[in-house]
Amino acid sequence: MSTSAPFVRFEHRDGVALGIGEARPRLSWSAPTGAVQVAYELAWHITSPDGIVVDQGAAVVEDDARVLVPWPAAPLPSRARAAVRVRLRDAEGVWGEWSEDAVAERALDAADWEALLIGPAVESEDGDRRPPLLRADFTVPGAVKSARLHLTAHGLVRAEVNGARTTEDTLLPGWTPYQDRLRVHVHDVTDLVRTGANAIGIALADGWYRGRFGFEGGTSDIYGSHIGALVQLEIETDQGSVVVASDGGWRTAPGPLDHASLYDGERYDARFRPKGWSDPGFDDESWDAVVVHDLDKAALSAPDGAPVRCTEELHPVSVTADGDGWLIDYGQNHAGRPRLSLPALPAGTVVTVRHAEVLQDGTLCVRPLREAPSVDQVVSAGEPLVWEPDFTIHGYRYAHLSGIPAKPEPGTIVSRVLHTDMRRIGWFECSDPELNRLHENVRWSLRSNFVDIPTDCPQRDERLGWTGDIQAFAPTAAFLYDVQGMLVDWLRTLSSEQERFGHVPVYVPWIPGGAFWRPWQDIAGWGDAATLVPLALYQASGDAGILARQYPSAKGWVDHVEGLAGESRVWDEGLQLGDWLDPTAPPENPMEAVTDPHLVATAYFARSAAALAEMATVLGLTEDAERYAALAAEVRAAFIARYRVDEAGAQDASADTQTAYALAIAFDIVTDADARARIGDRLAQLVRDSGYTVATGFAGTPLVTWALSATGHVDVAYGLLQSHEAPSWLSTIDRGATTIWERWDSMLESGDVNPGDMTSFNHYALGSVADWMHRVIGGLAPAEPGYRRLRIAPRPGGTLTRATVRHLTPFGPAEVAWTLDDATLTVAFEVPAGTSADVDIPGAPRAVAGPGHHEVVVAREDFDRAGHESSVPLPA
Repeated sequence: MSTSAPFVRFEHRDGVALGIGEARPRLSWSAPTGAVQVAYELAWHITSPDGIVVDQGAAVVEDDARVLVPWPAAPLPSRARAAVRVRLRDAEGVWGEWSEDAVAERALDAADWEALLIGPAVESEDGDRRPPLLRADFTVPGAVKSARLHLTAHGLVRAEVNGARTTEDTLLPGWTPYQDRLRVHVHDVTDLVRTGANAIGIALADGWYRGRFGFEGGTSDIYGSHIGALVQLEIETDQGSVVVASDGGWRTAPGPLDHASLYDGERYDARFRPKGWSDPGFDDESWDAVVVHDLDKAALSAPDGAPVRCTEELHPVSVTADGDGWLIDYGQNHAGRPRLSLPALPAGTVVTVRHAEVLQDGTLCVRPLREAPSVDQVVSAGEPLVWEPDFTIHGYRYAHLSGIPAKPEPGTIVSRVLHTDMRRIGWFECSDPELNRLHENVRWSLRSNFVDIPTDCPQRDERLGWTGDIQAFAPTAAFLYDVQGMLVDWLRTLSSEQERFGHVPVYVPWIPGGAFWRPWQDIAGWGDAATLVPLALYQASGDAGILARQYPSAKGWVDHVEGLAGESRVWDEGLQLGDWLDPTAPPENPMEAVTDPHLVATAYFARSAAALAEMATVLGLTEDAERYAALAAEVRAAFIARYRVDEAGAQDASADTQTAYALAIAFDIVTDADARARIGDRLAQLVRDSGYTVATGFAGTPLVTWALSATGHVDVAYGLLQSHEAPSWLSTIDRGATTIWERWDSMLESGDVNPGDMTSFNHYALGSVADWMHRVIGGLAPAEPGYRRLRIAPRPGGTLTRATVRHLTPFGPAEVAWTLDDATLTVAFEVPAGTSADVDIPGAPRAVAGPGHHEVVVAREDFDRAGHESSVPLPA
């Protein structure tokens, strides 16, 4: 056995897991490369905060399981600290090294809370509510052994202890339906607390809770009219425990922020920062007493995913004079905010940073932001200052900086890239640099829009958790990053909003939708996130627990649609978004697509019914599995009878489209082999007739390359992917795209921005083609959920001469790398320990490969004879 030790994780968390909600967290670990695990030994040591042993032990299990293994010990009580390690035994009976301890701490139970939700007593009601500061002094007798800060808020919150920030996490506690679930974050502040006098300070801002947010100017006070913090600092010393809890004795005053808004940005006036406000001994006599607000502590919840953090800093690639200031190009569209290092400017000097995704006529184009100005300002106090906003985020590539006397020196302004701190687990690279750029664009759009929840865009007055976008993109996201925790958390929100409204809204959390959007609108492809997102996460992770928890939501959605469709099984009534934003959609009407919207709705009905049957099968719900499989078959038959896609060109024009055929094939609606071949041929003909341009929107785009390759038209799929003729993926790159656009023509060929008021340059939905790039170009896919068995099936094509794809599966790294020249196709691949792979390489016999490194060499003539058009199975 290799001497390298495994690495243990709790649930889907990396590193030390503080404040977990699970009393019996499941465990996963990697195995050393090449190792054969036939048994494992787990050892655990569980203590209370004061160091008393609650439980300890060890267990040897004769099994090769290593992913989401059941908790071996007694349930964790609140506050308990668990240290767990593992070692593995191979087939020769040799034990490997022990892993390092993995550490987790359980969150507080509702009954453990002494803290009260507190906030300022008096605020202006004229819309000019200045973000407040809260503080308290406290004394610690004895030497500090450990200290944990349990923190949440109505609004956004930042904490300081003795003048130092408690964490670099930001936009806490994130966005949930706060009345149902309010996340509590736990920080280790042992190094900040000291013997004797101490102080704690809290900064608050409106955030999603009561800040202006949403359509048509937005809505304020969505969840309530007050903001407040819930703070409980628990300290263990050599003389016992100390609890510092927010209560009516704390003090409050306005801080240096004039305003802080997710849409508007921040204005920070350094002249009004109370120096030393979070240090002990600060004179707060002039501050006001706080008031206590009601809070249902049953809503307090541990987060499933990581918080938002800065993961990278971007330095300007150019700084040029522009009007009264400087135009800054960071070279990459992204979500983040600036950090300024300012010299000692005259007191009262206002430095302004404005943001935009694109330029028009050489300067910032802010029209697509609609009513989200995205402007940050800092007012100098006459001293040098390093400043970054705390309670806002912007989507931008470009910034305009004004108010400084000279061109900024290198390093004095950077952009801090912000998103949920997910571990990257997927990579792709090939011989075509433009496809590599496309793949990077997909990855940047994912990062820009995975900001606590999966949003549609990071820049304009929207930034909502649209269900249709993530439904299309979830398989791609789950390959590139470990999104399990974050999306599981968001699915909790979907379920609670579905329970509240009796429907799956088009975005969750739900907020007022302006003149058009209502929570009871039943929209196919959007509501289907209830079935398809959990299934995508299960396919990526093998975590059946996700399916179990989301099954009532998924079943509720399918049953609801069954009632809407009725006995005909065709969902042909009501508003539908259909193939949203297909290339023919005019700027003013994104629903105006060539494909019948009710065809799209009925196709999704069939897909969700089949998905629910699959979920029921995994969960052992035999009767449900049979019922929903039969329902799916009925809907498929009704779809074919109504829309006659099997006639492949002879049917109504609104069903003779790329999207209609892609849905029929990729959703397994047409299963007859001859009919599938006909409609696959018709789809390929439509693509060729279009000059290899895209004719699909949100519904068809994730599926069109899949439908082509599944019916023997891999060459046409490559032609579509590598086309530069607009509309196409690469034509956006020719126009300078560094992220995926909302519209195929967000930027017109003339270089002008699309005149529609819905024009974002950072949406991930149309980037779902990356899933096909990973699985078909690269040739790496799960053959069983969680990659317990892999599929190695690259399909070289187009102009490519090489490609490499790599993924950190739950069992360890898997990789496929192929090269194609005039003589040979060479495919090298790595199969993780504890898995096997079905190998399907054109020109070579099909095979099964075990763990380790493998290489297959195929003569070029054998590869050519096998054909570039060999079909590829659809993803599960």
